[in-house]
Amino acid sequence: MVGSIDNDFCGTDMTIGTDSALHRIIEVVDAIMTTAQSHQRTFVLEVMGRHCGYLALVSALACGADWVFLPESPPEEGWQENMCIKLSENRARKKRLNIIIVAEGAIDTQNKPITSEQIKELVVKQLGYDTRVTILGHVQRGGTPSAFDRILASRMGVEAVVALLQATPETPACVVSLSGNQAVRLPLVECVHMTQEVQKAMDERRFKDAVQLRGRSFESNLNTYKRLAIKLPDDQIVKSNCNVAVINVGAPAAGMNAAVRSAVRVGIADGHKMLAIYDGFEGFAKGQIKEIGWGDVGGWTGQGGSILGTKRTLPGKSLEDIATQMRKHSINALLIIGGFEAYLGLLELSAAREKYEELCVPMVMVPATVSNNVPGSDFSIGADTALNTITDTCDRIKQSASGTKRRVFIIETMGGYCGYLANMGGLAAGADAAYIFEEPFDIRDLQSNVEHLTEKMKTTIQRGLVLRNESCSENYTTDFIYQLYSEEGKGVFDCRKNVLGHMQQGGAPSPFDRNFGTKISARAMQWISTKLKEASGKGRRFMSDDSICVLGISKRNLLFRPVAQLRKETDFEHRIPKEQWWLKLRPLMKILAKYEASYEVSDSHQLEPVHHRGHEEPAAI
Repeated sequence: MVGSIDNDFCGTDMTIGTDSALHRIIEVVDAIMTTAQSHQRTFVLEVMGRHCGYLALVSALACGADWVFLPESPPEEGWQENMCIKLSENRARKKRLNIIIVAEGAIDTQNKPITSEQIKELVVKQLGYDTRVTILGHVQRGGTPSAFDRILASRMGVEAVVALLQATPETPACVVSLSGNQAVRLPLVECVHMTQEVQKAMDERRFKDAVQLRGRSFESNLNTYKRLAIKLPDDQIVKSNCNVAVINVGAPAAGMNAAVRSAVRVGIADGHKMLAIYDGFEGFAKGQIKEIGWGDVGGWTGQGGSILGTKRTLPGKSLEDIATQMRKHSINALLIIGGFEAYLGLLELSAAREKYEELCVPMVMVPATVSNNVPGSDFSIGADTALNTITDTCDRIKQSASGTKRRVFIIETMGGYCGYLANMGGLAAGADAAYIFEEPFDIRDLQSNVEHLTEKMKTTIQRGLVLRNESCSENYTTDFIYQLYSEEGKGVFDCRKNVLGHMQQGGAPSPFDRNFGTKISARAMQWISTKLKEASGKGRRFMSDDSICVLGISKRNLLFRPVAQLRKETDFEHRIPKEQWWLKLRPLMKILAKYEASYEVSDSHQLEPVHHRGHEEPAAI
């Protein structure tokens, strides 16, 4: 298994530790942004990565930095002047703060190092801006692991043991790694060889090759960053004469704003006029629609909640008004960012196409909800931030119990009927049990859990943690479970309960949600542009199922799924998909809590070639 904060190992999407390092970097960037905005300063931030620019690139993407220096992709000749022009343009656009991110191994095209001090001197000399250098150093290696890293490491650990158990002396050495959302095994020797090839390409100044060898996710990060950071002058953008609207629907989720920013900028770069719809379908019907420009979305990536405003109202009651607004603003395509309500809304809009021709335009939904219950996607924007909140809170609660021995905490999480947060939170926080709706439980299960905790109290670890999803059972409420545990545990342990509530929807988005939101939304926008291009000049109406889709991650691919197809995969009564990938991880949590359980192993058991990518798009996160 690869544990490295640099994410510099070819063949794996994420190495263990990378996400936590990004958390440290983004915390610092967020703090610096507030001070720099009040002082109107330029900050040069140096992050780790002697031979690999992953951390620099992804943090630049996550905070919307003005410029980034990477070892794999050095700036073109004359970058000094270009960078200064870019910084002064941003100042002229009333942007009070400039952030430049530098990987410690940054070089120019002649392989000469570019240092953060050099950049500072350049900015001060050329532009006279007040400039500060911050070198993050070993802060990036420290801190508690993020929820993503805990779950990744737990999944990889299991996969590694299983790989060993299935191996024979003849089996070549392998690496277990993540591809999209799937654990895979790759031949170690080939991965190491490929990783060395990157360095060789850099030494020989074949920088294009170096970027490609780093893998699809690195390359797509770099391209997305370039598109979102640098606006071409208006006269160089080919106008499409199309209006594309963006709307937030449902409950707020951290990362929605990053998704809006990325959609708006990609849309403008593609030559569309971008319209923002305020306050969900309700605002849509009332005509709260305004054009939104490149500069309007600056600094949005780090903001939690939904700046456009979001409501749970469905479009059904006001379809007539919505169609009128579509006509009035001549909207040619619609991007919906939201949760299960957005999905239901999309179904209603699709059903109303026969009646209102205004609705016959390409529509795509990007899943954003803390509950992670949208059919057609393994992940939704906002769930990672909520998981981190739950994990941090559980860590603190467990710490409070270390003084008072023999205490069991019962913690209620959000998620509606979807047990994702309770289950994954339980895995990341090391819970003894997690009660969820998808796996029915009865009084015998509760009893065996109490007995298990009674036994645990005899060991050195005298505390317990139990998570309960808010809707996992009508009668076994949090209070009921708390009272049951209190009664049954008398004389052995005492109980406390905690309902986490709406803190799970708030907060600044995690690095994962910022980047996931940015990338998935940019991809949705490309899809819209392609659809509009195909139809341009023909003036045709979009009636087919494949023009109204949900974009999601499924195993290792990014897929556009028509909502008509997803209907049969949905449990509408409980607002969850009928099949959920993470239920396979249930036994893992039980095994780690020392219960007897059998664990299903990975799908293939086979070593894969390193370059194996189907024709579908990789879900590189």
